[in-house]
Amino acid sequence: MTYTYKDTLIACYLGYITQAIVNNLAPLLFIIFQDEFSISFEQIGRLILINFGTQIAADILTVRYADRVGHRRMLVLAHLMSAAGLVGLAIFPHIFPTPYMGLIVAVMIYAVGGGIIEVMVSPVVESLPGDAKASAMSLLHSFYCWGQMGVVLITTLLVWALGSEMWYVLPVLWASVPLYNLLRFLRVPLMPVPPHHELMSARMLFSKRTFQIALVLMVCGASAELTMSQWSSLFAEKGLGVPKLAGDLLGPFLFAAFMGVGRLVYGFWGHRIHLQQALLVSGVVCVACYLITVFAQNPVVALMGCAVTGLAVALMWPGTFSTSAAIFPRGGTVMFGILAIFGDVGAAIGPWLAGVTSDLVQGSQRMAAWAIAYSLTPDQLGLRIGLIVTMVFPIVFVLGLLSLRRQHIPGLAEATALPTEST
Repeated sequence: MTYTYKDTLIACYLGYITQAIVNNLAPLLFIIFQDEFSISFEQIGRLILINFGTQIAADILTVRYADRVGHRRMLVLAHLMSAAGLVGLAIFPHIFPTPYMGLIVAVMIYAVGGGIIEVMVSPVVESLPGDAKASAMSLLHSFYCWGQMGVVLITTLLVWALGSEMWYVLPVLWASVPLYNLLRFLRVPLMPVPPHHELMSARMLFSKRTFQIALVLMVCGASAELTMSQWSSLFAEKGLGVPKLAGDLLGPFLFAAFMGVGRLVYGFWGHRIHLQQALLVSGVVCVACYLITVFAQNPVVALMGCAVTGLAVALMWPGTFSTSAAIFPRGGTVMFGILAIFGDVGAAIGPWLAGVTSDLVQGSQRMAAWAIAYSLTPDQLGLRIGLIVTMVFPIVFVLGLLSLRRQHIPGLAEATALPTEST
């Protein structure tokens, strides 16, 4: 069989689905982990922190060595580690000295795979022949959403059908996706890497004011997305008192659906949409959705606020990638890797901060009295305050965009322009 660049693009899509699996499967099992292994909210938040902290380390190493090792080898390694970590998630808690230690090791293994995928896939798609790079990037990132939707829907239904005591079967089943894509990346064609002297160095990128702003946008956009994504399942069940099946479908599933629709729409019609204005609206809507999720009295309204947050954050990550690629067309793998590193920083800090805040609130007698006054349990109050604290990230995202617009960068007036690297 002869493989074409279309097959390469499909493999990249499956790569983002793999990343969606490793980032979103464990959060759907948090309640089960709490019940079976007796772990706290802070320990759950720490698992998220370890996941994205490990991805940061993998991002850094990938940026440094990807061009030397070769893109194909790195992508194959990424999928191998993803599959191994998922299988480990099912096995390690039962064979390590403590279940929590087993969870940590499994998370770290698949996080290495997720980090490499995050750095490598975007520049591969950016290098493929074709125009409308911003639309192609948004369409690529939409597959993360479809992967997240599939993980939420299939996992939730299987837990309901098989029972929570059979949860360990699910990571093994999901490991088949990266194993299949590993075989594809062994065969699909890849574009040659540009000579090193034609690309910008990390030092050159960091010296640019606009790139510094883009890094702030990555941290805040990723935090706004992942905090709601990672905590929505637990928040629906313990924060709102909604049954797990209904909560997962109305919360994280619809969140992923709205995020996927947003990215898909921009993927097909992005050439008609002003990217910077769309990002600004996204930030404002995200703040409003966080407020609705936290303060709505009706659980359905709160879950709708959570779900629509997916639409609000849809363009934040790919939009920042596309903006940076437009300003710095010679950024290459180094630029995408640095952006991914800062995205993972935000993805780690936001959910962890929500967990720490929640535990602190639950341990405070003053907060306990406040919870009683508002007819809430300590869990419910803690989760709400944890989310409201992390609302600072979409607020800073909006401020960062306004600062970027004040830079008067040539080409940002048009979403698809390719300005120079003089800023």
